Amino acid sequence: MPKPLPQYLNDFLEYSEVEKGLSISTVRNYSRFLQKFFDWLTESKLEKLSPDRLNEDHVAKYRVWLSRRPNAVRKTSVALHPSTQRLYLIALRAFVSFFHEKNVKAMPTEKIKLPKSRKEHIIKFFDVDQLRRFFDAPDTKTATGRRDRAILETLFSTGLRVAELVALDSKQVESGLSKEDFELSVIGKGGHSRTVYFSDRALHWLKEYLTSRDDGDTALFINFKGPKKDSRRISVRGVELIVEKYSKLAGMPFLATPHTFRHSFATDLMNKGVDLRIIQEFLGHRNIATTQIYTHVTSKRLRDVHRKFHGGEGL
Repeated sequence: MPKPLPQYLNDFLEYSEVEKGLSISTVRNYSRFLQKFFDWLTESKLEKLSPDRLNEDHVAKYRVWLSRRPNAVRKTSVALHPSTQRLYLIALRAFVSFFHEKNVKAMPTEKIKLPKSRKEHIIKFFDVDQLRRFFDAPDTKTATGRRDRAILETLFSTGLRVAELVALDSKQVESGLSKEDFELSVIGKGGHSRTVYFSDRALHWLKEYLTSRDDGDTALFINFKGPKKDSRRISVRGVELIVEKYSKLAGMPFLATPHTFRHSFATDLMNKGVDLRIIQEFLGHRNIATTQIYTHVTSKRLRDVHRKFHGGEGL
C-alpha cells in the first residue's frame, strides 16, 4: 500500500544521488524545494496524501499557494518570482518521476506545468575596459590583494564556477606555475570532469600569491582573517563578497558576481569566433542549449555594430 508522499523523501534523495548521479548541491536543493510542497500539504490537511492520489487539481492549488508566498530569503512581502516558482515545480516533477521509476502509481509528470518566464534572462558580462579596472582594483602590495587579484584572474581565465574555484588545492596548481601552458582537470556539476586552462597572466598572479604564503594550508585560496582552523579554505560566500567589493571599487555599472566572470569568459570566446561546441566544453555544459544563451548576447552586439557602421549613408 502506498505511503504518504513525505515518507518517500529520503528514498527519493538517495535515488537522486546514487542512481541519477546528481551533485550533493542539487540533492540538497531538491530536499529544500520539496519541503515547501510538504508544507503546503500540511496547511491543506493533505499530509497523508499518497502518490496515487496526487492529481492536477492538487498541483494547481499548490501553484496558486506558491505564487502568493512571500520571499523568505529576501525577507520581503513580494511574491516569489516565477523563475523561483519554476524551481519548486521542477523538483516536484523529479519527485513524481521517481515514482514512475520505482513502479509506484502516480500522475504523469507532463501534467505538472511549469510557469513561463516573464522576460528573457539578461546575461551580464564585462567589456575589456571594465575587466582592466576590475583587475587593477586590488592592492597587490598586500597578501590579501595578491590573493584577490589571483582569484579574479583565475575566474576569468578558466571560466570556473565559484564552487569549483574554492575546491581547488594548492598542490593542483603549484606544479604548473613554471609551465608555459598549464591545464587542470576539475570536477564540476553532476560529478562530471572537464579541463580548464590558465592564461600566463593568471599563472603570474597565482605565483605572486602562493610565494607569499607559508601557512601550509592545503587549500589554494584561503581566508586570512579569523581563528586558525584545520583549514582556512575560503568559502563561496567569501569569494562573492570579494567580487562585490571590487565591483564597487572599480565603479562597475552593476553589482558583479563570480558568475559574471564566467559569462565574460564565454562571451569573450564567442566574440572571437570560437565554435559554440568548444565553448560548451570549456564551460562543462551537458546540454548545448545552455551554452546558446551567449549567441543572443553576441547577436545583439553584432546588430548594434551593423546599425552603427552599416546604415547605408551616402547611397
